[in-house]
Amino acid sequence: MFAASAHANEWTNRHWSSRLLHRVGEVVAHAGSGIIAAVLVAGWLTLGVTTGFPGWWQATLYVVTGSVTFVMVFVIQHTQQRHTAATQRKLDELLRSSEHADSTLIAVEEASEDDLEALTRQHVAEREQAKADTV
Repeated sequence: MFAASAHANEWTNRHWSSRLLHRVGEVVAHAGSGIIAAVLVAGWLTLGVTTGFPGWWQATLYVVTGSVTFVMVFVIQHTQQRHTAATQRKLDELLRSSEHADSTLIAVEEASEDDLEALTRQHVAEREQAKADTV
């Protein structure tokens, strides 16, 4: 049901924790995971109803949901950071390949706040100039 996806050879060069978080992300992103989670929740509710929602039931619920949430924050953050970094590298490559592109924008995400503000002012001014030229 949760077959491993194909990965490039570089996969084995990544840190073990990165591979683990990525695998967990792949498993929980699978549609079957949602179905399994729904069945578990229904089963847990049924157990609670049949036992009268005792204190151990609530304590276990809080511990499990808190733990899963805690772990998933790291899984989602790791996956999002990798996807963002990959997207930035692809955009940088597009900038490098275009003759008319502003090469100062390559790796602009690493720029200081002052540099980003200066670029924003420059681009706003260029937009205003373009609007004035078309009128």
